[in-house]
Amino acid sequence: MNLTDWIGFVGVSLILLAYILNVTNKISNTHVAFILLNFIGASSACLASILLNYWPFIILEGVWALVSLLTLFRYRKLK
Repeated sequence: MNLTDWIGFVGVSLILLAYILNVTNKISNTHVAFILLNFIGASSACLASILLNYWPFIILEGVWALVSLLTLFRYRKLK
């Protein structure tokens, strides 16, 4: 595996970890850890997709990261 693969692998793993923790009721989808895992994971997966020049996932992960970032800002305002 090259560096791009590792970046993508880590990103997708973080997104999956957030999902697994949520569906097993370990964290809620409003918990800051869930939001951060999604933001960091989607940003990493987006970066890997950019390095691969694969537009469908650049768009998917870019939007996912943006929504997570906006949610993080909203979460911070509420606290």
